[in-house]
Amino acid sequence: MGRGNMGHQEKSISYFFLFGMIIHFDCNNFYASCELLFRPDLKDRPVVVANGNDAGGGIILALNQHAKQLGLKRGNPLFQVRQILERHQVSVFQANLEKYSSISKRIMQVVVEQDILQHFTQYSIDEFFGEMPLDDETELTYYISQVRKAITQGLGIPVSCGAAETYTLAKTATWFAKHYPAYRGTCIISPQKREAALRILPAKEIWGIGRRSIEKLQYHGIQTAFDFVQKKESFIQRLFTSSGVNTWKELKGIRSINIDKLPQQRSIMHSRTFDRHISDLEQLRNYLSNYASAAARKLRDQHSVCHTLTVLLRTNRHRPDLPQYANSINVELPISTDDTRLILRAALHGLEQIFKPHYAYKKMGIILQDITDNKAVEQDLFFSQQHDINKSRRLMSAIDTINNRFGTNKVKMAIQDNGKSSSNVLTNIQPFKNELSNLDDIIQIK
Repeated sequence: MGRGNMGHQEKSISYFFLFGMIIHFDCNNFYASCELLFRPDLKDRPVVVANGNDAGGGIILALNQHAKQLGLKRGNPLFQVRQILERHQVSVFQANLEKYSSISKRIMQVVVEQDILQHFTQYSIDEFFGEMPLDDETELTYYISQVRKAITQGLGIPVSCGAAETYTLAKTATWFAKHYPAYRGTCIISPQKREAALRILPAKEIWGIGRRSIEKLQYHGIQTAFDFVQKKESFIQRLFTSSGVNTWKELKGIRSINIDKLPQQRSIMHSRTFDRHISDLEQLRNYLSNYASAAARKLRDQHSVCHTLTVLLRTNRHRPDLPQYANSINVELPISTDDTRLILRAALHGLEQIFKPHYAYKKMGIILQDITDNKAVEQDLFFSQQHDINKSRRLMSAIDTINNRFGTNKVKMAIQDNGKSSSNVLTNIQPFKNELSNLDDIIQIK
């Protein structure tokens, strides 16, 4: 990338010297890479990781490069790409979050033990940030390579890395490291190279720009990150509120994001499109119980509770030859909770209110709303007498622990998986294993 002539460059460079560089590490195809650690025989074969779903097989969460070359993408419903999976004998692994979380913690441990990076922080299960008080690009590249080497050789996880003045620019640098092989996995965007990088980066790839905002960008002719930063702050504030302004400032080299205070999800949605039409209420109840259970688990993972949920149900809008029906209902819970039992009971009640017989349903989902921190739950005097919150949390914690170790839904509600599973069973599903915590799953050398 060539040298840019951005305005206020002297201010940005002095800021850079004062605070150093933000370093961003992104584990490549993380879930798939974790599975391949224990299946080296598949390293040259297409591999995908999917979440379980009895209403059609689930969706692809991660995939290796060989699977991407077949045209598969993250988010593909398995039933829609079943022919590709079967034809090319793609190995399908069920997502094992405990395994991936354990490997993520080991990455943290390896990097911290090196004592090269300052303020090393885990941003997500496969992303990390750190800082280096360096102003020499050659020296910076050397130390980053040492960290990458420790992760790749010590744990076998491939990593891409970006470095820049701010968190958003560091994420931008990682994008270049992933998309341009010439960087060999590491890209550094110095203040002098910032403008050139922003001119190349598509606006839709800016960190912090959601899907709904992309249409706004296109409407206003904003095609690249450079177009974005050329707009006035008042324009960004009006169009994207304060979070957009923070992104705008970060792209200009001004740190405005604090990753130590990550916001909780304001809502949690779990929905699926079925691989076939379903008219049976009992089967819909079964599927909704799985969705509600998965949503409740996400709620507990972020240490939150919800007070309201929405159940969605609709027919196939792409089949105008069939009778059409779509409806949703909000259900208020007796108290704010993360208890699967209470959430499931409310969800099933909602489903029964909106279900109509003789329709061919194609999609259903649940949304958890009014989410707050689980540390301050307002009690209901009468309901608390029949529902002990402390006992509830101990039970949910025990269930989550067992399912983490032995596989999703090893312990579940009785209504889940009542035997009416999809007939479209893939032939190359890999057995669920946790080699890091279960002696029976330890890799065997013959």
